[in-house]
Amino acid sequence: MLLWALSAAPVEPQPPAEAPAQPPPPAEAPVQSQPPPDPRAFTTLVRGQGARPPPVAAGDFQIQVGQLADVPRKSATELLLLAPGVMLANHGGEGHAETVFLRGFDAGEGKDVEFRLNGVPLNEVSHAHGHGYADTYFIIPELVDTLRVTEGPYDPAQGDFGVAGTVEYQLALKRRGLMVSASYGSFTSRRLALVWGPHETSEATFVGLLLREGHGFGPNRAYANAGVMAQGEFRVGDEARVRVLGASYGARYSSAGVIRETDQVAGRLDCGPSEDEQFFCLHDPNQGGAGQRHLGSVELMTRLKSGGRFIQQGFAVLRQMRSRENFTGFLKDVPPEGESQRGDNTEQYYTGSTLGLRGRYTPGFSAWGQPQPLELGYVGRFDDVRTRSRRLRDRGGAPYLTLFDNQVKVTNLGAYVSLKAAPFSGLVLRGGVRLDSFLFAVEDENRPAQDRQGARIPSEAIEAYGLTLSPRVTAEARLTPRLSWLTSVGLGARSSDAAALSDSEFAPFARVFSAETGLGYAGGGEALTVEARGSVFATRVSQDFVFNEEAGRNQPVGASQRVGAFAMARVLLLERLDVQASVAWARASLPASGASPWKLFEGEVLPYIPQLLGRLDASVRGEVTLLGERLGWNVALGHSSIGPKPLPLGRFSEPIFLFDAAVRGRWKAVELGLTVENLLDARWRESEFNYVSNFRGPDAPASLLATRHFSAGAPRTVLGTLTVYLDFEEAHP
Repeated sequence: MLLWALSAAPVEPQPPAEAPAQPPPPAEAPVQSQPPPDPRAFTTLVRGQGARPPPVAAGDFQIQVGQLADVPRKSATELLLLAPGVMLANHGGEGHAETVFLRGFDAGEGKDVEFRLNGVPLNEVSHAHGHGYADTYFIIPELVDTLRVTEGPYDPAQGDFGVAGTVEYQLALKRRGLMVSASYGSFTSRRLALVWGPHETSEATFVGLLLREGHGFGPNRAYANAGVMAQGEFRVGDEARVRVLGASYGARYSSAGVIRETDQVAGRLDCGPSEDEQFFCLHDPNQGGAGQRHLGSVELMTRLKSGGRFIQQGFAVLRQMRSRENFTGFLKDVPPEGESQRGDNTEQYYTGSTLGLRGRYTPGFSAWGQPQPLELGYVGRFDDVRTRSRRLRDRGGAPYLTLFDNQVKVTNLGAYVSLKAAPFSGLVLRGGVRLDSFLFAVEDENRPAQDRQGARIPSEAIEAYGLTLSPRVTAEARLTPRLSWLTSVGLGARSSDAAALSDSEFAPFARVFSAETGLGYAGGGEALTVEARGSVFATRVSQDFVFNEEAGRNQPVGASQRVGAFAMARVLLLERLDVQASVAWARASLPASGASPWKLFEGEVLPYIPQLLGRLDASVRGEVTLLGERLGWNVALGHSSIGPKPLPLGRFSEPIFLFDAAVRGRWKAVELGLTVENLLDARWRESEFNYVSNFRGPDAPASLLATRHFSAGAPRTVLGTLTVYLDFEEAHP
């Protein structure tokens, strides 16, 4: 289920999402076989763990996708749409990380959302495209078991970038055997997935391979990527398990970037004359990117004689990326005297390695006749990265100007303690405190070769240090056995972009204070389950960022504030019908200087952040008898509603309404499926901006009038899939 059942009895302490639900059985314990599944049944490879930690806030969701995996989704990132108040956008192409909008935050590609995979952090420090950049394209959706989305900084285990919240992917393969799936569809899109889980192993052991490529829905939108993920879990004696994870991924993509609305309406773009050809056209064909990622993790989980747990994890990540984008055409370049502008195409380059350790210790002791849930955790992370941004010539693509070029080394050491107390029946208190320290060492390779005192070495070293303390607490009042009221307050932090630091500085953090109160309900029986959640929240951030078209990345704008609310419900009937609906509203603004922090509804509205979001996911399954054979069938629907987004200079975007649908039929080991995204073939704008640009040419007079720019969203896209299930059966315990 998507929401927790909040019972009236005190809740026993549960391990975090990445811990095993139960202690490992002794090695000599007999393995009980499970009956093979009905071959006509649909296989849901995205499912949840049986045991889940208690919520730390009303906006803390342990998402079991279950039957809603039938709704069309292109990537693991799109699973985030099952959490309320989430919108995704992508102006960079099929392979560029998604821009995440959550809880009234334009979180960019990760600056305000902490991403983790099986405990391994994915946010990249001081990335050239934006501090905290997190690309999840390499995650194979068929291997995602659970998704925990903690909205707000309310869990002591949340670390750097957990401003709007934290997203944790957990991998597992419930069904054992071999699945081969091949897809082909619109715009020559092709997808091949292979997933295998040996019968003799647990669900934590698997291998997955994914290949994707296509021409894209318009010029300069081709893409190709490949990835492999493998994990194995092994017993070490009677009380411990070792889990080893490895992943490798490479991608290349082209991007159409943004176009000026005035040029598109006037038909001036270098494409065909029809409205569609102009809508899906481009200004600069020299945009796109490529990237690769290699990841490894070793995790040791030990059950203690006291009943507690001790979990240790070591991880390493290698990452490289290069992207090219042009938002302004011929506007910013100051050419040599007598020459034309060379163009504003910006190359962003990033390469780096990450080494780290994480651990959690739950003592498992009792006092006053009751178990006392206490958890101690730590993290140590070291990043060694090269981050660079340069301007490229419009002709030939050679670099002509370096904007920044930094060699960055960052050490993050953090620790936290969390506990729970029930002072009397019906009230549970959870909370803790987190301490983080950061040491930055920066070698600026873009200094001048000469200054007022003469020639000098064109590099300079910078060092800085920062320390932050973040307390968090939640009070849960159980109003009835099925209805609970949760109120949470927390402090969080975002580390500094190393490129913005000065030597010997006490590194500033962006501090976030957030409060939330809401209700959670869970009811029903074996046939019908109804769950609902709703809350209101307020957040204040000491230093926020807004997209700047001239820099091609987010730039600081000072303090910001947010107020918002969400409501959602999910209904599951007879394991045949699964429906979830959510609606969220948020207002993000820049408070006036010296304004009271209580005046949350005042101040200039932050651009690009939608205030109203709605989402509906539904799936129905059944079976029929045809010529004496039983056939399984499924119909699924997804719908997103996005309200007008405020743009700079008092403008607003148009609302967006999108529908996706899927049908599938399965006979024995063979399944045929058809998915249609953007079912009504809407012409929508995935990203929209309002600023000054000049795409007329290097010698054309630049207009100083801001106008709308947008990246076109995909038209109707049809994909057919053939899936074969070989030797499938349920996983052994």
